[in-house]
Amino acid sequence: MQNLPLTPSFDSFEEKSSEGNLIPVYAELSADYETPISVYQKICDGQFSFLLESAESTDRAGRFSFIGSDPRAVIEARGQSIKISKGNEVDEFQSESGDPLKELEIFMSSYLPVPMSGLPVFYGGAVGYLSYDSVRYFEPTIKEPDNDDLGLPDMVFMITKNVVIFDHRLRKLLIVSNVYTEQGEDLKTLYDNASKEISKVIQRLDTSLDFRPLIKGIKTDNVNYKSNTSRDEYYDMVNRAKEFIHSGDAFQIVLSQRFEVDFPGSPIDLYRALRSVNPSPYMFCLKVGGDFSLVGCSPEVHVRAIDDKIEIRPIAGTRWRGATVAEDNALAKELLSDPKERAEHIMLVDLARNDVGRVSDYETVVVDEFMIVEKYSHVMHIVSNVSGKLSGDKTSYDVMRATFPAGTVSGAPKVRAMQIINDLEKSKRCAYSGAIGYFGFDGNHDSCIALRTAVLKGEKTFVQAGAGVVADSNPEYEYNETLNKAMGLIKAIEFAKSLSD
Repeated sequence: MQNLPLTPSFDSFEEKSSEGNLIPVYAELSADYETPISVYQKICDGQFSFLLESAESTDRAGRFSFIGSDPRAVIEARGQSIKISKGNEVDEFQSESGDPLKELEIFMSSYLPVPMSGLPVFYGGAVGYLSYDSVRYFEPTIKEPDNDDLGLPDMVFMITKNVVIFDHRLRKLLIVSNVYTEQGEDLKTLYDNASKEISKVIQRLDTSLDFRPLIKGIKTDNVNYKSNTSRDEYYDMVNRAKEFIHSGDAFQIVLSQRFEVDFPGSPIDLYRALRSVNPSPYMFCLKVGGDFSLVGCSPEVHVRAIDDKIEIRPIAGTRWRGATVAEDNALAKELLSDPKERAEHIMLVDLARNDVGRVSDYETVVVDEFMIVEKYSHVMHIVSNVSGKLSGDKTSYDVMRATFPAGTVSGAPKVRAMQIINDLEKSKRCAYSGAIGYFGFDGNHDSCIALRTAVLKGEKTFVQAGAGVVADSNPEYEYNETLNKAMGLIKAIEFAKSLSD
């Protein structure tokens, strides 16, 4: 493709090369004929790819979607075993630090990005997930569960090379090639290679797709699934957790069960179905090697560290949306006045304040919003926002360690609750209740809690859901809560089957 207009120009690129070793080069296209899903379908056909989107509320879409494939490198951790893949080159070693996230941080520290105007807060970096069970790397009193029946990595992150950014507000695409200048080649060759990479993406976008439409109204009442925990076993878990609570070990313990569903379709088919029926603040489709993928629509941020501001947004307390405006408002009022919901939410706000405080400057931690009601397509939640100013000697990786996992998926006090979870639950949680998101080349970070998340492995899909057990919990109520939380995703799986039938 001749005379492709790029930002920066080569002269500016050459000048900026003295400021760092990673320079984003990008082209701008109109997006009048594309959607994030069509872009993903056209450019992402390998073993590793991602689509990250947001719908901040029922009627307000997030401005940017991010799509990428063919990463520069992939970092995978299983226990202390680290594997770094770069094309056909594979380096395997044992982590000296005992912390796989530290290995990712060391790898990413070799990139010194040059700031570039015209790009959003994320334009490239490490995209992937950290499993719930990775907490044992940060908290040594948490042991690895005995049963690891899925056998999935504790951590997988893709180091991006090219990223397509979909700007919904301005209806344009930014095609970014992140140029690493320390590759032993002259700057003109590197710049020309970036131009070729961008041109290849444009050529792939200039193709047609055969789409099967999603037909709303398909019945998904008869769903077949099985759980790793029987009803009686879950009741027993709740009663044993209550014994720990009554003896003073904890105030709340979040107990989950995992459901298994047959699904022969593709991850993007499930993503389309889920995106259609349940738009959420965090939506993602990650292919992370072989036949392993993660697809989800999480309502809750894990932690956000942008520039020097840290944010956690605890969610606790839920009601279904009303059929009318009057019923909707009445349900919101009832939710805010429920003493059990209020007590649980205040406990989680206190946990968030403590977590943020561990990596913030003294006296900068504040509750920006307290117990407001946010409404989504099917439900409403009580939400608060806790923020702090990142300490000068801390990084976004420190923020992840300090806040992981979220109190909403573990309990309080967090460490003791996790120890009890290990004793009571049937197997490793894997991705469920861990974190999914990115660490930018520039040090920024944004991640969600892996809730409403499907783990695709072969032709099986796994969905996990939990309930917060407190002193007066009713086992039947908590069991039904896990079913209700999982059922929306399970029905979306059945809906997605219509695309592959």
